[in-house]
Amino acid sequence: MKVLGIMGSPRIKGNSDLLLDEALKGAQSQGAEVEKIVVDKLNIAPCKEYYGCLKDGNCVIRDDMDDLYLKILESDAIIVASPIFFYTVSAQLMLLISRCQALWARKYVLKSMDIPLKKGVFIAVGATKGEKLFDGPKLTMKYFFQAINADYSEELLIRGVDKRGEIQDHPTALADACVIGEKLVTG
Repeated sequence: MKVLGIMGSPRIKGNSDLLLDEALKGAQSQGAEVEKIVVDKLNIAPCKEYYGCLKDGNCVIRDDMDDLYLKILESDAIIVASPIFFYTVSAQLMLLISRCQALWARKYVLKSMDIPLKKGVFIAVGATKGEKLFDGPKLTMKYFFQAINADYSEELLIRGVDKRGEIQDHPTALADACVIGEKLVTG
């Protein structure tokens, strides 16, 4: 099983990053092949609505998404981790998601069956404790996962955590992330 970890935070060793690492360790402990990409380190242009993807399911923009499309297609599961900024996922992650319009076009416009079914997991951390903190991000992830043909199978959403590494003081968060990774592989 191939598990792709997508780290949407610009902050290395921050809370989202630490949780993603634990989830990937959990998956790896069950025999999965894991790979982590840090979106902030990639050169990804925003979607320009050229609509080339509507013709053949491929984006006409050439950048680091070219390799990422292959990684998404070849994975059996995807774990996406992001901090919550203004009640949505990071801008870096939104760039990646918007560029997956090409995969959406393959699935829904071209009716292509070349996007294998996979599992999707969402991990998010927000500083505030607002009641609706995760409503918008969960909806974004629901439709992102649908576009890449992933079942939204698990989520780990943590409120009230902001400072770098503060998640390490949370009583169960890192262990919960590890269990999510394990369950992703074992079913």
